[in-house]
Amino acid sequence: MKKQVEDKKAALLQAALKLFSERGFHGTSTAQISKEAGVATGTLFNYFPTKEDLINGLYFEIKGELSRKMAKDVQDQNTLHDKFKKIWYNLIEWGLNNQEHFHFVNQFCSSPYITNYTREVVMDEYLFYHDLVKEAVTSGELGDYPGEMVAVMFYQSSRTIVNFILDSEPQDKDKVIEDGFQIIWGGLVK
Repeated sequence: MKKQVEDKKAALLQAALKLFSERGFHGTSTAQISKEAGVATGTLFNYFPTKEDLINGLYFEIKGELSRKMAKDVQDQNTLHDKFKKIWYNLIEWGLNNQEHFHFVNQFCSSPYITNYTREVVMDEYLFYHDLVKEAVTSGELGDYPGEMVAVMFYQSSRTIVNFILDSEPQDKDKVIEDGFQIIWGGLVK
C-alpha cells in the first residue's frame, strides 16, 4: 500500500514538472496534471490540497535533489579550490542531464507561489555550501567579499554556463565548463 501511495505521488510530481515546464503555472490545470499522471483529480488533492502546495512540493523535491548532487564527492577533495571546482562540475552536470528540472528551477526560483517556508526549508539543504563559502572567505582564499554574494554569484554563473551550452551547443563542451570555472574562480580569489 505504501509503495502505491509513493508511486501516485511521484507520478503527480513528474506530471506537474512536465506540464509546469511546458505551460507555466497558470497554463496548467490540476485536471491536466491528474490526467498526465494517470490518477483521478480527487487523488491529486489527497496529496496536494492546492496547486500551490503541489508546486511547493515539486520545488522542494527538485532543490533537494540538486543539493545532494552539488555535494556529491565534495568532501573527497583536498583543497577549497578543488571543492569549489567539484561543486561547479556537479552543478553543470546536473543541469545538462536534468534539463526539465533545471528549467523548472529557473522558471520558479523567484515565483511568488514558492512560499517563504519552502524557501527556508530548502536552504537548510545548502548549509554545506554556505559553510564552504564562509570558510573560503574567512581563510582568505577568496577575496574579502560578502559570503552570500559569493554563493549566489558562483551558483548563478554555473546556471549561465548550462544555459550557454544548451543554447549554443559548443563543439568543446568540456572547455566551456572549465573556462567558466576559471573565469568565476579568478574573479573570486584574491
